[in-house]
Amino acid sequence: MSNKTAAGNFFEDFNVGQTIRHATPRTVTVGDVALYTALYGGRFAVQSSDAFAQSIGYPRSPVDDLLVFHIVFGKTVPDVSLNAVANLGYAGCRFLSPVYPGDTLSSVSQVIGLKENSDGKTGVVYVRSTGSNQRGEKVLDYVRWVMVRKRGSQATGAASVPDLPNVVPPAELGAALPALDAKAYDTVLAGSPHRFGDYAKGERIDHVDGMTVEEAEHMIATRLYQNTAKVHFNQFTEGQGRFGRRLIYGGHVISLARALSFNGLANAFHVAAINGGRHVAPLFAGQTVHAWSEVLDAAELPGRSDVGALRLRTIATKDKPCADFPDKGEDGKADPAVILDLDYWALIPR
Repeated sequence: MSNKTAAGNFFEDFNVGQTIRHATPRTVTVGDVALYTALYGGRFAVQSSDAFAQSIGYPRSPVDDLLVFHIVFGKTVPDVSLNAVANLGYAGCRFLSPVYPGDTLSSVSQVIGLKENSDGKTGVVYVRSTGSNQRGEKVLDYVRWVMVRKRGSQATGAASVPDLPNVVPPAELGAALPALDAKAYDTVLAGSPHRFGDYAKGERIDHVDGMTVEEAEHMIATRLYQNTAKVHFNQFTEGQGRFGRRLIYGGHVISLARALSFNGLANAFHVAAINGGRHVAPLFAGQTVHAWSEVLDAAELPGRSDVGALRLRTIATKDKPCADFPDKGEDGKADPAVILDLDYWALIPR
């Protein structure tokens, strides 16, 4: 048999300190932006209108932050998570520079931790991935950890778990956007009158709407990001697996929750950082996603009078509206409907 094809890395193939340059740089186009809008229906004005973005100081509409994340993430999949059981979480994610149509993104990852699981069949791989543009400027970096199948049954003894930050400091949040004219920010066109000062720590917002996931949509999404993970689009293999069907890509859930959050957070136009996140339970096609958010903190940014930062915890559920804010019970276990628990900073005009 030819050995020219790649089966992806298994847990035993990773080493702490290993650097992986990922294949297939990707030039982002307005077509990608339009397809992303078609998939999720995001309505944030800055990412929807060149004229709106230019009126407050951008050269044109920046590419949606999460589309940047998914493209950078997708580059890493063939090397990091092709043989994954599940993507488990994120930490220390920073959006470092705006991306515009025409920019080309590439990715590099470093293995920063390895921990073999007690079942002897899988292990958790921790990587720090960085996305850069065609000028070598970093646009994004983040840590994620993923459960990966082992090739064999021999124990590796790997037990290295990295120390990860709980939150990205507010002082690091303003680098990814130019100085903006907050007075020119038209809240009528943006869809909400609420600015930074209108939100309070502890406030909870039910985003009200729901969005049903279709099989075709998440298939298009994973292909848009060139995400080749078998668990997302190979029914032949996954039909014989634990769930008997394909899992919806966790990033698809994040984008759905972000799009739903427009209803209540329409002016929180820029995701500046992801402090942490966990895919609590799987999502499958045919289920309906709802979301609610809690304001964990509100921070002023050093040297910036145009925008402030809201630290948000967004919870996504499946087949359960969020009027009663489903969360963890007294036993510490998540409500069975919860599928995503995401902690992030979003910038909003002052």
